[in-house]
Amino acid sequence: MTLDPIHVDGIARLAGRVGRGVDERDQQAVAETVWSDFLDPLSDDGRVVLEPLGEQERLKAPVDDVALTDPPFPTQHGLDSGTINPTTFKNGLVLDVSQAAMAAVPSDLDLHRGRTIVMTAHSNDDTYTPGEEDWTMHDGGYVRKRALQVPRVDRYEQHVVHAIALYLAESEHALEQADIVDDLLILDGPLYPTGLLKWSQRNTVLADLVEDERRPREVVANYLELVERFVERDVPLIGFIKNSASKGVTQAVRGSTNTPWANDNAFFGRVLRRRDDDGNRLTDALTATNWFRSRVGTDAVLAAEGEALGLDRSLDREAYEVTFFVLYDPRDDLVYRVEAPYAFTEDPDTREALRLQVLHDVAAEQGPPLAVAKADELAHIDRQANEQLRRRIEREFDSERHREYNDKRWGIDVDELV
Repeated sequence: MTLDPIHVDGIARLAGRVGRGVDERDQQAVAETVWSDFLDPLSDDGRVVLEPLGEQERLKAPVDDVALTDPPFPTQHGLDSGTINPTTFKNGLVLDVSQAAMAAVPSDLDLHRGRTIVMTAHSNDDTYTPGEEDWTMHDGGYVRKRALQVPRVDRYEQHVVHAIALYLAESEHALEQADIVDDLLILDGPLYPTGLLKWSQRNTVLADLVEDERRPREVVANYLELVERFVERDVPLIGFIKNSASKGVTQAVRGSTNTPWANDNAFFGRVLRRRDDDGNRLTDALTATNWFRSRVGTDAVLAAEGEALGLDRSLDREAYEVTFFVLYDPRDDLVYRVEAPYAFTEDPDTREALRLQVLHDVAAEQGPPLAVAKADELAHIDRQANEQLRRRIEREFDSERHREYNDKRWGIDVDELV
């Protein structure tokens, strides 16, 4: 049953009541104040947690001009991983499967064929003995795969199997293919495994897990090694975040002034959005911030003074620190965050080249860089393939999935799939 027009009108009137007192102009003024007065540097409890690299500024890049600019990096490689999402079976196993792929611009079909596949399993059965495997090869050596058991927890099983499968596949594939990258690697997502690093900042069993257990620490260690490998080869890598939910900046500012934004992207969208005299959004140019050096939120874990979960760091500790800039595309009214290790952005020429490369790519593609879009397409497990894979796993387990009413309500009829 759909909503009748009278119900829509009633809900809209409710929204009008809720929205009273929220003045967009006031919020814009607050954003400008925060931008001009709080970020150079931003302190939290007396500790500097954010500071500009170079001059704090907002850059305007006409869309057509920057799209036609010669990109600073002649070739680009993108990396992404996708999963089937956590699935619970009637035999008690909770399982996820992730595949990672790398794409090249210009295209490299042999590279595109390569995959790293990780299956993670969780069981509370004391008698369960996992068929854990070392890495094995498949598809004539193009596919490397592994199954492993994750640490046992009484809660958050789905979080654990998902995060370890996703980040292990991504980091292992990146390390496996690192020497192929000549000019620039773009990760589809953050520079480090944010989903795992968040565990260490929560007062839950997950905090103990990431501090004490080998599996999650190995995953984080992979990302540290990835930075070290690329610094050694003098080839930059960046993370392109399409949907950042980071709140570190707004939370740090909140102790000093009003911060009405849902997250950092909403704040930066305010300061980067351009309007004409009538209040209409201008769409002729991309806008971007300078690079910032960040120790807010999960970025603090790998900051120079951070403990990095006790993992070894062979480079100077500052080299691993997260730096970022924010890019706004007015054509879609979307905000993107781009991260890179300080080892590369410490150099002014390199950080400007990286910013120009991303501006060029987003202007030309009206979305993520082409290398990222291609990697996303390669790694994505679509809905039909997802269901087919789950059915095959049911047969291998000789156990059905645990189903709930929402599976019936929102899912597809798996009996129609081969």
